[in-house]
Formats: sequence, C-alpha cells, structure tokens
Amino acid sequence: MTRNVAILQNITREGPGLLLNVLEDQSVPYTLRDLSQGDPLPDVDSLLAVVILGGPDSANDNTPKIRQELQLIRQVLNRQIPYLGICLGMQLLVKAGGGKVLPCHTPEIGFRNGNGQFYRVQLTQAGRQDPLLSGVSRTFPIFHLHGETVELTTGMQLLGIGNDCPVQLVKVGTKAYGIQGHVEITETMLKLWLEEDPDLIRLDNAEGILQDFHVLKSELHTTGERIFRNFLMMINP
Repeated sequence: MTRNVAILQNITREGPGLLLNVLEDQSVPYTLRDLSQGDPLPDVDSLLAVVILGGPDSANDNTPKIRQELQLIRQVLNRQIPYLGICLGMQLLVKAGGGKVLPCHTPEIGFRNGNGQFYRVQLTQAGRQDPLLSGVSRTFPIFHLHGETVELTTGMQLLGIGNDCPVQLVKVGTKAYGIQGHVEITETMLKLWLEEDPDLIRLDNAEGILQDFHVLKSELHTTGERIFRNFLMMINP
C-alpha cells in the first residue's frame, strides 16, 4: 500500500489551493477525495497525513459523512498522524478531541470585519514557538467564511487569536492542527466562491473582495505556503 497525504473536500468548490502547489513542488504523494460527491474515506493505514478542508456542514451535524470524518480524526489523533484542518476541518478536529463547536456571536465573512478592518491572526506565545508556525509573522491577514467557532478543552493549545471569533489556530495532541481561516486561498478559488457561496453572494461585494485579495496577495501566499511547508516537515516517511 502506497502511503500518501489524504486531502478531504467537504464541498467541491473548496479545494486545496496553495497546498497543492507545495505538495507538487516537493513531490509528496497525495490523494484528493471529494466527500460531497460520495468519495470514500481513506484507510488509516495508508496515511502519511490528513488535511480536511472547509464546507457548509457543521461539525455538530448528525450525518453519516460528519460521523465518519469524526471517527477518522479520532483514529488519526490516536496514531499521532499529522493532521491539518481548515475552517470546518478545524471545527471537526476540536469536536473529535472533546471540545465544542458553537455559533459565532458575529460570523466572519471575507477579508474585513463589520468595522472595515482586515481580519488578522495574532500568534500566541505558544504559537510563536510551535514548529507549524516557524517563520510565520506574528500577525497575518486571513480570509474567513464561517459562522461557527470552537471552545477548547484544557488539553488543547491556542496558537493564534483573531477578531470577532477569538480562536483562530489550535493544536490538539502532538501533530494535529486547526486553522479557522482559509490559508489555502488562491485567486481562482476566490472567484469561484464569489459566484457560488451563498454567504459571499449575500455580501454583494465581489469587486471589493477581489481588490482586498490583490492588496493582501503577497502576504497571504507567503503565510499559507510557509504553513504548508512546515506541516509537511512533520511527516514520517
């Protein structure tokens, strides 16, 4: 059995983006599975690492898909297989680890909050010392698309804090991480989301969001690629 990095999509439009560039640049084997199209979950014995992406589900949904994802994450945690969850993938990680997923008091959508300020993640002291965030700026911009947040258990580490939803970067166990924002975003992905995602369509500000992306693009890509490269260094051949 050839071991690989399994990338799990919860909806077709939310793909791996920048992560794919890094995987291919480093010749890391990977499989891409679209759970919204009925693709099966990977066998845990085949995993070098797991990345679970965002989607419209809630980690609290009592559906076969969500139950199976939570079960896989618990197996991954038990075996200390490297895990990276983005948006829903972070919330699933916290839920699987015994934490809670709750509604945000103020949903975070786009690049700016309700006061027009850019969303930014600020690393905690633990975050500044963690290998996932080696070489990452102490604060960095982020794109958001979520209406839920998490409540951590005492055994989980808070690595980064944010604006309206404070919990932005978490660590569960030794090699499992979650990021609330979309560090994988590319311009192609963003344009697709602006056409298809209901929350972004309701904002009715596609031009402004694309302008924000172009202003932040260099910092966004530098941060995302650094995080993905650091994550791949945790893989045991």
